[in-house]
Amino acid sequence: MLLDFEKPIYELEHKLSDMKQLASNSGVDVSNAVKSLEEKIDKLKKDTFSNLTRWQRVQLSRHPERPYTLDYIYEITEDFVELHGDRNISDDKAMVGGFGTIDGQTFMIVGQQKGRNTKQRQLRNFGMANPEGYRKALRLFRLAEKFNKPIVTFIDTPGAFPGLEAEERGQAEAIAKNLKEMFMIKVPIICIVIGEGASGGAIGIGIGDRVFMLENTWYSVISPENCSAILWRSWDYKEQAAEAMKVTAKDMKAFGLVDDIINEPLGGAHKDLKWMSNQMKKVIVKTTKDLQKLPIEELINQRIEKFCNMGVVKE
Repeated sequence: MLLDFEKPIYELEHKLSDMKQLASNSGVDVSNAVKSLEEKIDKLKKDTFSNLTRWQRVQLSRHPERPYTLDYIYEITEDFVELHGDRNISDDKAMVGGFGTIDGQTFMIVGQQKGRNTKQRQLRNFGMANPEGYRKALRLFRLAEKFNKPIVTFIDTPGAFPGLEAEERGQAEAIAKNLKEMFMIKVPIICIVIGEGASGGAIGIGIGDRVFMLENTWYSVISPENCSAILWRSWDYKEQAAEAMKVTAKDMKAFGLVDDIINEPLGGAHKDLKWMSNQMKKVIVKTTKDLQKLPIEELINQRIEKFCNMGVVKE
């Protein structure tokens, strides 16, 4: 799938492929032309992806080839064991989690999971968890606390599931309880936004000692489309909404809502999963070592203070 702003790059790459094929078939030396075109493509890529609008970054965060939670888990862990069920209602397939080893250290890793095709998307409910998904996540957080294992969460959801049955089973209560309990979990918690970070669905597993965002992700109380629908009664103003809302990783870091940004390969995380996973792995390992140096009481106090300071205005 090509996004609108990627089409000029694709056209040049297609031209380059044709040129190489022609040279191969005819034996004509076009090395200088090939080199020149490759340099032009590299420059266009750098110019394009370093000057993306906020809406374009939202589009990139939803790219169908973008890695999801399980893609990263299987890349960065050596022996991931998935755990299922909330011990109350069911096993929510939109929320996955379990123990995995990273560089010899065992972690509890929890995150929202989307699907690649229609069948998977239906199974995973498009990454929108029900109350039992958040209750499963909390069960796994408590299990990590019991065995003194650090926690990593991967955030990638268009929001918690808004269906009638979710509300009947206590969607708001489940998310609110997660927020309260995550503040008091007695192990380090690292949260990483890997795609979409929308509304309470994201914050339900987003309370951590350190919060990171990948370069081409967004984090907000509402999506640009829904903001546009409320303000203008139409989705046609989603680009203006994205600009006004300031939803990107750079914006969130400037506001002090996240701690740092993890860079992506040129073109987005889907262009090089191994490189992207390696970057995340380095951040997780280093950050965990730093957090484990702190006494548990100080860790919890800093976590609470971190979120209590958000949105405070001093005149």
